[in-house]
Amino acid sequence: MRRSRATCLTLAVALAMTGCAHTTGSQHRAGEVVVGSRPGAESVLLADIYTGALRSYGSPARTEQAADPLTKLDSGAFVVVPGFTGRVLQRFQPGTTVRSDAQVYKAMVGALPEGIAAGDYTTAAEDKPALAVTESTAKRWGSNDLSAVPRHCDGLLIGSIAGAAKPSAVGSCRLPAAREFPDDAALFAALRAQTVTAGWTTTSNPGVPADLVVLTDSKPALLQAENVVPLYRRNELTDRQLLAVNEVAGVLDTAALVEMRRQVIAGADPQAVADGWLGEHPLGR
Repeated sequence: MRRSRATCLTLAVALAMTGCAHTTGSQHRAGEVVVGSRPGAESVLLADIYTGALRSYGSPARTEQAADPLTKLDSGAFVVVPGFTGRVLQRFQPGTTVRSDAQVYKAMVGALPEGIAAGDYTTAAEDKPALAVTESTAKRWGSNDLSAVPRHCDGLLIGSIAGAAKPSAVGSCRLPAAREFPDDAALFAALRAQTVTAGWTTTSNPGVPADLVVLTDSKPALLQAENVVPLYRRNELTDRQLLAVNEVAGVLDTAALVEMRRQVIAGADPQAVADGWLGEHPLGR
């Protein structure tokens, strides 16, 4: 009887240990790197680029979605979460006013919670706010640069997509409340009809029509930088995995991001699009 009770006790302990191991494994299976994204094709695409980069270096990796990927990163459920420098900075240090790529990245790194680090940011790939105007407006202003906005601040009528985050000022020009539209098509139609003078979009929006002008934010920048950046949990990536994550910064640019987003919006699978781009830009060579 004593032997039977001991056997049962040993079995119970073994089952408990197995259960714990299974719980941990459901988060990170045998060295697999979980790359987090928000729901939505554009966020998933960005995560899939880093998932594909890790796989190209021989590391098991998968993309997983969550409403708040940064919280999952902080808790350890995710190992890598890509994002944009300015948005990450505003998440952890709201109201910071630095604008240039390097300044925003430096401030962001300093604001990250303990246990989270930032990889290399893509100097050539961004998705920052941008103002679109008609060609006639740009011609009247005598410039395709955002610096023209403060000189024509009086009487500006601004449009934006409903619910989208948008700057409240461009340089010294405090912008009026934006008129909101349900989608890009309605916003761009209002621009053409001159119902609004300028409309908020982003630099990697593939839906901006060719007959509109997206004003360039030249140096010194008037709007906060939004460069692609991978965040990761300290001490959880091998040197080779970190190299894979960082190498994306050297090859991804805004034009590629625009084209990949265009394909995804047209219905292509984000991972297939990311893998196709990585096939044309092989890492580790």
